[in-house]
Amino acid sequence: MKLVDQVLKGDKRAVAKLISMVEDDDPGATEALASVYPKTGKAHVVGFTGPPGVGKSSLINRLVREFRSRGKKVGVVAVDPTSPFTGGAVLGDRIRMADTGTDPGVFIRSMATRGHAGGLALATFDAVKVLDAFGMDIVFVETVGAGQSEVEVASRAHTTVVVQMPQSGDAVQVLKAGILEIGDVYVVNKTDLGGADVVATNLQFMIVEKEGWRAPVAKTSALEGKGIPELADAIERHHKHLRSGPLW
Repeated sequence: MKLVDQVLKGDKRAVAKLISMVEDDDPGATEALASVYPKTGKAHVVGFTGPPGVGKSSLINRLVREFRSRGKKVGVVAVDPTSPFTGGAVLGDRIRMADTGTDPGVFIRSMATRGHAGGLALATFDAVKVLDAFGMDIVFVETVGAGQSEVEVASRAHTTVVVQMPQSGDAVQVLKAGILEIGDVYVVNKTDLGGADVVATNLQFMIVEKEGWRAPVAKTSALEGKGIPELADAIERHHKHLRSGPLW
C-alpha cells in the first residue's frame, strides 16, 4: 500500500492522512494498520491522565522540548471533548502546543472522543501505532480530564503519568481508588500556586510498590518550566525498569 510505504519513509502528510482514515473508519484503514503493525513496538508510550485543568497540555508541551533536547523524536496524541456540531475536537491541543508543532522531529494530533468513555477516543492507540511505525521514540497520549473511572489509558500505555495540582479542594480525595492505583509516575503541577509539598507528601504516603517499582512524585510548574528535567528523568527510569525485565 503506497500510503503505508510513505509513512515508513517518514512522510508527515501520509501519517496525518492515515490517522484520519483510522478516525473515520475508512474501509482501507484496517488493511493499512495490518501492514504498519509489524513495524511497531519500539516507541515508549506515555499516557497522561488527571482531572481537568491541572495543566496536562502545558506539561506535555514542556516535556516535548525536553525530550527533543535529548535527541528523541516525539509524537503526541491529545484527546479532547467532542464538538456537538462538527464531531471534531473542541479544544484543539495543537493550538496550545503550537511552538513545538513546527519541529520536524515532533508530530502532534488532536482527536475527539466522539462519545467514547474512558478519557480516550476509539482510534487513539491505532494512531499511536502509526506514530510508532513512523519512527517516534516516545509518544505522549493525553486523555480528556479523567475521573476515577476513566483509567483506560493505564491498560494501554507503558507508563502512566497521573497529574494533580494543589489548591483543588481535597486533592488526594480526587485521586483516591482508581487513579491512585494506576500511576507509574505522579506529578503535582502548578507548584507556583503554593501548597504542592502537602499534596506530594500525601501522595508519597499513599503510593504502594508494584512489580518492583515505587512510583515517584515529581513537583513541576509547567508555566515556569520548573521540575521538567526531573519529570523526564522519572519517565525514562520507568522505561528502563520495564525494559530490564518481562514487563515490556
